Amino acid sequence: MKSLFPLTALCATLFTATPSAQADWLQFRGPNGNGYIEGAQPPTQLSQKSIAWSAELPGRGLASPIVVGDNVIVTCASGPNQKQLHVYSFDNQSGALRWHRQFRATGRTMTQSKTCVAAPSPASDGKHIYALFSSNDLYCFSLDGDLVWMRSLTLDYPNASNSLGLASSPIIAGDRLIVQIENDSDSFAAGLNLKTGINEWKIARPKAANWTSPVALKSEQQIVVALQSSKGVLGVLPATGSEVWNFSKGASTIPSAAAAGDQLYIPSNGITAIQSSKLTGEDPKKLWNESQQRPGTASPLIVGDKILVINGAGVLTCADRNSGERLWRLRLKGPFSGSPVSPGNNLFIFNEQGVGQCIEIGAKEGKVISEVDLKETILGTAALSGSAIYVRSDSHLWKLAQP
Repeated sequence: MKSLFPLTALCATLFTATPSAQADWLQFRGPNGNGYIEGAQPPTQLSQKSIAWSAELPGRGLASPIVVGDNVIVTCASGPNQKQLHVYSFDNQSGALRWHRQFRATGRTMTQSKTCVAAPSPASDGKHIYALFSSNDLYCFSLDGDLVWMRSLTLDYPNASNSLGLASSPIIAGDRLIVQIENDSDSFAAGLNLKTGINEWKIARPKAANWTSPVALKSEQQIVVALQSSKGVLGVLPATGSEVWNFSKGASTIPSAAAAGDQLYIPSNGITAIQSSKLTGEDPKKLWNESQQRPGTASPLIVGDKILVINGAGVLTCADRNSGERLWRLRLKGPFSGSPVSPGNNLFIFNEQGVGQCIEIGAKEGKVISEVDLKETILGTAALSGSAIYVRSDSHLWKLAQP
């Protein structure tokens, strides 16, 4: 593997930035990969007064920000061909720049016009930052911004790209960084060593464009990683990549599945709920299917005993997570490219025009209770941590908090 550059001196760096006691948002769609975070208390009365700070960004990005202790991490790409790759860390209290790292892409930067090279969201184990770009450039940093290792997956796998761009976000499961690189040529998923970036395993995946992200769930007290594609969902062990079950009924290639315990809610013929309870290679148990609850671009959200789905027309449906029975519907101001997030009784979603909406979901009927217009295109998913909301556009990163 010629493109791995271990920086052994930096691997021994002492991490002086220690994550705080607040609930951190460490990956795409939060700590459980389903849009929900416990303990956060973001503002529910959104307005211009909610803007605690904003930070200017030099280029485009769909990647969600992540929050690791006092760091808010965000990626973007700049330049005429998006060749300049950026990773930023801002102080979550003041918005001051903590560090900025810039690299030149080694892989293909062509994408469909709506997306961009900085589409995958970064991930963190609380000690390191892992940033992947559509160009298949992958970087590991300490919380202080020291480069620990980097890989050009394009140099290792030259055909692992397409002209539409890649958007799957990496996740950390156990002691592996799981990357899902799927396209119409050389598709694969791999589990990388967190400390070195070396492949611990690599498996072939369906050769088709796919923008979904892996999701971790429990099965018999073990972690299983769900890899979604147009063929369905494959459950693998994060340590070895070994297959433990296969849902082969097909699935969406844009909205990702959402996990809750040992249950997985898949965008497949609407929403299909399955239970991953065995590691015997048997097919997972199908719990229910509702063909009318068909997500658009946004991934489904799991909050307690509710599943919330936004369709392509901007209609939010709240259903019983145990049965799939619809509880209520509410039309929102769309369209949406990002996914909804929630700390419990409220849901937050930003539309493509930059309008953020707070929706009450704890009552018998959903209700929009506040809005804020940030007046810039927002295509990514917000992050929740502590008492704040973090959201980005192509030009800015914002923190929204109580005035």
